[in-house]
Amino acid sequence: MTVVLAVIVLSLAVYIMWHRLGLSPDYDFGAGAYFYADDPAIQDLTEKASYSSSTPKWIYYALFFAWGAAMWFLWKWIDRRK
Repeated sequence: MTVVLAVIVLSLAVYIMWHRLGLSPDYDFGAGAYFYADDPAIQDLTEKASYSSSTPKWIYYALFFAWGAAMWFLWKWIDRRK
């Protein structure tokens, strides 16, 4: 059943890409043309929705690496228990 579903989904994806369904012909800049090119005012919307944080960028990097280290140690702990 999974193989049949995968074949159907891939066939539909190829059909959609082949016939360029949903693609705006006025904009030719890759995958973004499918989602954002149909709204000419997207630049105005993104400027209004911008967010600036007062937190220094290094804190985000430190949290990212701390999370990665925590998940690595957790994985080692789980693997040792088997």
